[in-house]
Amino acid sequence: MRHRFYKLLYIAAIFSLLLSTAPARADEAVPAETLQLLPDRAGDFQARGAALPSKSNEIPEALSSEEFGPISSVTRQYASPKGETFSVTLIKTRSDSAAYSLLTNRTPWGGQAKRLSDVGTAGVAWDGQVAFFKGAAFVYLRDKGKSSGESEALKDLARGISQNLDAGESEIPVLIKHLPEWETAQERAVFTVSLQALQAAAGGRPILDAVSFEGGAEAVTALYGPSRLVIVENTTPQLATTNDQRITAKLKELREGGQPVPTAYRRVGNYSVFVFDAPDEATATKLIDGVKYEQVVQWLGQNPHAYQRAVREYTNTTAGVILAVLKASGLSLILCLGVGAVFGGIVFMRRRRQQQTTEAFSDAGGMVRLNLDEMTQIDTPGKLLGPGQGR
Repeated sequence: MRHRFYKLLYIAAIFSLLLSTAPARADEAVPAETLQLLPDRAGDFQARGAALPSKSNEIPEALSSEEFGPISSVTRQYASPKGETFSVTLIKTRSDSAAYSLLTNRTPWGGQAKRLSDVGTAGVAWDGQVAFFKGAAFVYLRDKGKSSGESEALKDLARGISQNLDAGESEIPVLIKHLPEWETAQERAVFTVSLQALQAAAGGRPILDAVSFEGGAEAVTALYGPSRLVIVENTTPQLATTNDQRITAKLKELREGGQPVPTAYRRVGNYSVFVFDAPDEATATKLIDGVKYEQVVQWLGQNPHAYQRAVREYTNTTAGVILAVLKASGLSLILCLGVGAVFGGIVFMRRRRQQQTTEAFSDAGGMVRLNLDEMTQIDTPGKLLGPGQGR
């Protein structure tokens, strides 16, 4: 009996030791470069303690590696000069697009939150919280002393953290800019990099189960009135063709089974475009027509058409220069003729008015005017005959 007691005591001691060393192991699992993204000092804010692996309750919702592909996540506490305490969680993702996806999915992006244009590449503030993305990093900050309201100190801390991050592409994903009226649509658009996140954002549409995110596909969804637009960008024409075939087959299956189908579907370049809940097919078609697709061709090796392209660019440039010179010369000629015509017309009309108001003496029917009234100025009076010289 005593032997069993000591055995249980030994197992409990080993278990306690494992629990005490668990945080250290978690720290070792986080790459050093990720830990360094949260510096000891950010502007006027001083860190309290070391950066530690994040817990699921440190962000608005627990993350799923399948949905957003985070590589690592760390949390650190910061204090302001006034003693305010803030919690900062940084999630390193596999790409800029994944970080932007976190921002639009895990924050009140489409709600009444305030957009921040000077924090990271894109940011948002709401109820004593701030979130932004910059490069492949998503950052979530929380004012631990406030449950609601804006905090200028929290925004200042976010700016300080942002300065320590790599800018990446310094742009939101280009797919957002291909939405119809994207300048206003981006305020309510949700960007995703996985099927699970797309289904959650689009409202669980059966047809989307046929979409494959193989090869790094990305998607965006936004509301246009009652209509929901979904665009899935495939990375290659081959993947776009495969997805299109899967979607077409799925549409046929859903129609035969009497299940809900999108109001309209169309492949646009490498895009798979869906419209759900539109009032009619014409509205859905018009919405799809507004999707912008820009094809980009890149050569993996040397471009075989480089010489022809250079010749074409040289010809176009030379033709442009010649055309510009001709335009400038023609414009100058027209300007000179116009100015000359204006001044000449003014002088002519002035002389004509003088002739009409002055009695003229002529022995040639008005063709030759005698300067009997001395109205015409004489430039060389020395050549005129004096009194008695004409005899």
